[in-house]
Amino acid sequence: MSKKIIRLPEVKNKTGLSRSSIYLRMSNDEFPQSISLGSRAIGWLESDINEWLEDCIAASKAANHE
Repeated sequence: MSKKIIRLPEVKNKTGLSRSSIYLRMSNDEFPQSISLGSRAIGWLESDINEWLEDCIAASKAANHE
């Protein structure tokens, strides 16, 4: 698995979610948690974001087939 860390602009671009939606979903345990990169920097594991996207796609396809 990739250990690449991506920052918020790339997470927003990959997911199509706004900053506030990302943080709201994180607080509800509906989105991967960020990783501290220092006192004022955070990021996400790219593999966690990709897995979350795959889960969303699978759930959407399952809901459309019911």
